[in-house]
Amino acid sequence: MGRFLPDRRQLLKSASAGFGYLAMSALLANQVRSEQVTPSSPPGHLAPRKPHFSAKAKRVIFLFMQGAISQMDTWEYKPELQARDGQSGPGGGKLMASRYKFAQHGETGTWVSELHPHLAKHVDKFCWLRGLHTDTPAHPQAVIQLHTGAAIASLTRPSMGSWLLYGLGTENQDLPGYITINPPPNFGGSVNYGSAFLPAHYQGTRINDAGYLPNLEAQTPITLQRRQLDLIQSMNKDLASRPHAPSAIDGVISSYELAFRMQSKVPELLDISKEPEHVQKAYGIKDGPAGSFARQCLMARRLSEAGVRFVEICHPGWDQHNNLHRGLTNNCQAVDQPAAALLADLESRGLLEDTLVLFGSEFGRLPSAQGPDGRDHNITGYPMWLAGAGVKPGFTLGATDDVGQFAVEGKMHTNDLHATLLALMGLDHESLTYEYGGREFRLTDVAGQVAREIFA
Repeated sequence: MGRFLPDRRQLLKSASAGFGYLAMSALLANQVRSEQVTPSSPPGHLAPRKPHFSAKAKRVIFLFMQGAISQMDTWEYKPELQARDGQSGPGGGKLMASRYKFAQHGETGTWVSELHPHLAKHVDKFCWLRGLHTDTPAHPQAVIQLHTGAAIASLTRPSMGSWLLYGLGTENQDLPGYITINPPPNFGGSVNYGSAFLPAHYQGTRINDAGYLPNLEAQTPITLQRRQLDLIQSMNKDLASRPHAPSAIDGVISSYELAFRMQSKVPELLDISKEPEHVQKAYGIKDGPAGSFARQCLMARRLSEAGVRFVEICHPGWDQHNNLHRGLTNNCQAVDQPAAALLADLESRGLLEDTLVLFGSEFGRLPSAQGPDGRDHNITGYPMWLAGAGVKPGFTLGATDDVGQFAVEGKMHTNDLHATLLALMGLDHESLTYEYGGREFRLTDVAGQVAREIFA
């Protein structure tokens, strides 16, 4: 038997990149699957794809208020709750009236508390979902379910942003199609923007509220970096061409190329200091933690305008079991002006016509008191609002009872919310599936009803 003499490429693979190949093989061994792509889709995993049916919404901005807003102190005016302050509530405990003044706003006469003077000016744009309910009154499970549809948090599922990217691709090939700004590190962490068993190029890209993305600036000259990447990619493509090669290797190739292109695009896009002074003033831009959400809102507009399919921004700290009134006042001051400015900015640029904005928490809070100054979790009835593309402005679906504890009309489970959001983007939640582990998965699992009543 003759002695085997490796050629130059084989020697490079086994010596300089051998360990990487071994690691990649281990990582991809469990990811062999067939990715379903719409037949009419153009080549490329992240290329724009045709929706299942025509839709006005092309992109989503999700304003996530992590911790659960007290709805009866912000969006849900309940005269009965005010009248029964201190009496026994339907689920036990003593009812606690809101200390905040409510007033009617807009042509719709929508009741809004004094905590949201800026957003109150936009109520005629809002499409209310007031009969929401979910399964688990614990933050980790509820946050994960809101983001992935999984009622059992240990069963990791792709996030809704990943499903949207999988179904529709992205409008800008030089940017990630899914970006999450300031996501909470706990309550599931990266699970909430991960792609799970979907290929890795559908996962969210995390940045902080200052627009920082790790390892974005090249440490080597761009020409040398391109040569290094070409070498790595030639190996990746060689692996991809082999029989029975893991399909996920194509995602690795795409991700590397996207990261290379992002170096020249993302830093300028996230630099909000280039915005005119009047725009920064409208959002309330300031340094430090107090300006976090304002910066996120402005970045969200810039990213959406540039073609990012799904942007999520987050304001944490709404879990007021105690210190309710100080905490709620501070939180609302932080989000009210920037969120209102985002809506106005999108509208003035013509972007609200094809951008869907969602505002809400993982669940709500009870009408009864918890201690001297707090409210506990409520999963049986709470609101969210939508604005923009595809929804009826000034419309309300659903309602809670007289004190705001239970959904009694237009009940809408988290699965129904997901089915409706996908439909507003032109996707049939029952058809948007992915085969993994011998079965087909979808964001809504085996449930979900589309609330077509809210469609414009």
